[in-house]
Amino acid sequence: MNQTKPYKGLGMEGATARWYARLTGKEMEEFRTLARRIAAELPDGARILEVAPGPGYFAIELAKLGHFRITGLDVSHTFVDIARSNSVEAGVAVDFQQGNASALPFDDESFDFLLCRAAFKNFSEPVRALEEMHRVLAVGCRALIIDMRGDASDQSIRDAVDAMHSGPVNRLITRWTFRHMLLKRAYTRDEFARLVAQTKFGSARIEEDPLGFEVSLRR
Repeated sequence: MNQTKPYKGLGMEGATARWYARLTGKEMEEFRTLARRIAAELPDGARILEVAPGPGYFAIELAKLGHFRITGLDVSHTFVDIARSNSVEAGVAVDFQQGNASALPFDDESFDFLLCRAAFKNFSEPVRALEEMHRVLAVGCRALIIDMRGDASDQSIRDAVDAMHSGPVNRLITRWTFRHMLLKRAYTRDEFARLVAQTKFGSARIEEDPLGFEVSLRR
């Protein structure tokens, strides 16, 4: 049995998870924009998996846009509870479950699209997580990983935190978290490409912006 802790650092449970949910809840337009973009690429009835959905904002916004079968899997029990409550409040059907990204509890080829946003850098077994993503994707389908880049500048971090429009205390905490925790876990473009090369995906299309990158993986 695999005994490796599935995430780096402290877990997102209890008060920490609830703080994060409140903080990211201020970015709803970003979640809606991403949901509209993804919905435009998917056919009705598409099977979608979001790995590490946190409070569930993206999955819920996507569920509002079409007849999709959406599953969200997060290692945090608190996040699963929050996401389920949020989906009920929004009046949409999303199957939020607790589980480990390195041991996805789904059959082979179960999904037509997979998203992992702002979480991959925290996985303790990144290659194993990528292999699991490959396994559960149907042939010809795509995974999209969106995350912070390991060589992000101080200015890009400052700009991103300022754009959250949170209070001064939250800005200070968030900036410190980005610089001293998340940046140390994040991958550069080349590091991520080397991870992908160790998996059945083989290669990826990676697009960068000042703070992060998008990794598109095709099975």
